[in-house]
Amino acid sequence: MKKPPLLILTGPTAAGKTELSLKLAKRYHGAIISADSMQVYRRMDIGTAKLPEEKREQIPHYLIDIREPEEGFHIVDFQKESLDAIQKIQSMGQLPILTGGTGFYIQSVLYPIDFNDDSDDPMLRKKLEEMLDEKGADYLHRILTRVDPLSAERIHPNNARRTIRALEFYFRTKTSIAEHNDREARKESGFSFCYFVLTMERETLYRRIDERVDQMIRDGLVEEVQALLDEGIPREATSMQGLGYKEIASYLAGEIPLEEAIRILKRDTRHFAKRQLTWFRRERDVIWIKKEDFDQDEDRILAFMEEKIRERMGL
Repeated sequence: MKKPPLLILTGPTAAGKTELSLKLAKRYHGAIISADSMQVYRRMDIGTAKLPEEKREQIPHYLIDIREPEEGFHIVDFQKESLDAIQKIQSMGQLPILTGGTGFYIQSVLYPIDFNDDSDDPMLRKKLEEMLDEKGADYLHRILTRVDPLSAERIHPNNARRTIRALEFYFRTKTSIAEHNDREARKESGFSFCYFVLTMERETLYRRIDERVDQMIRDGLVEEVQALLDEGIPREATSMQGLGYKEIASYLAGEIPLEEAIRILKRDTRHFAKRQLTWFRRERDVIWIKKEDFDQDEDRILAFMEEKIRERMGL
């Protein structure tokens, strides 16, 4: 059987994925699936750089605004909902375009990664969650660094949910969840795909990140975070651990000045972009697009992408 087509456009934050994805969708009668771990949350718009609703109305978008900020959203949820969205998009005669910067989310769709294993242990999870409450996320991450350094390298210390999951997996199976996922990712994809990674010279990317953070502040990021706190969203919620939200929440709690919150946000976003690029360099069958090679000309970039799509997918 012929494999169903799938376009993927990813890259570090602030690289310019969103506008290019809209052009691809118009060119190929496509619909966009967001591969972003934060854009799933409603009322979290500025800090997630969410495309304005009026622009989303022009092109069908999926997996945006599908959870309340106090709810969880995990890799298994993303895999199921995105695969369902792909089937729906294809049934309507459209081309699915997976766009966003969460590499693990993309990997879970592109390859048939099985997240079902025998590592589910409610008692162990309860103990780890109690340790989290008592000693914090950094403490759990230090344990993970000792027993499974590969997974610890890939999981941010603030991501307590993934740290707990990795520790659960290790203590139940005595193997690394990162190694398990790597083995799963070596399976053959069920899609005929083009996997584009959009990037640019690092100094330019970092400048764009700083400018984006400044624009978020002007657009009302502080007020957005305050509104979420006012409605009772706890600072410990997964959604509030996202970049922009935890730093501004610290400012609103009187823990740091606004200028320091902005400095930390810019620094951590740059670090995040660096981790994203490290992830994508490990992936197979990736087509890199360095914007400076095209003089930042999106029409030339689009023409290059069209050529690769014809070669690899026959579209």
